Amino acid sequence: MAGKILLEVVTPDKLLLSQQVDEVIAPGSEGEFGVLPGHCHFLSTLRIGELRYRIGDQTNHMAVLWGYAEVTPTKVTIMAEIAEKAEDIDVERAQASFEKAEERLKAGGLPSEVKEAEISLEKARLRKKIADRARKTGH
Repeated sequence: MAGKILLEVVTPDKLLLSQQVDEVIAPGSEGEFGVLPGHCHFLSTLRIGELRYRIGDQTNHMAVLWGYAEVTPTKVTIMAEIAEKAEDIDVERAQASFEKAEERLKAGGLPSEVKEAEISLEKARLRKKIADRARKTGH
């Protein structure tokens, strides 16, 4: 399909998305990167962040928790430890996880416990942000 690039999002459990898109913006470990059809080949590690992909004038959002991105001129493959489409995120559950993670972080503890609480808070914040956005925009 001219002017499109295939986006595939894969988790250890399943192929979550396989769709022709116009643009992909991914949360690379060194910062966000954008991909358009015809992009050069490269690999990148991913951090916890928001994956956005555009089809026409509609932008879709997905939570991505670590992984890798492989980019070719015709395809972007996201291999994520965890990935969730915005519409699949339960807003109330995301809010509850966010509040619980904040409490854990405030409680402190050993450095490893604090780091774990920080990661939980970052994941919960991302899921809440994406779920809230999807609820407001309807996609």
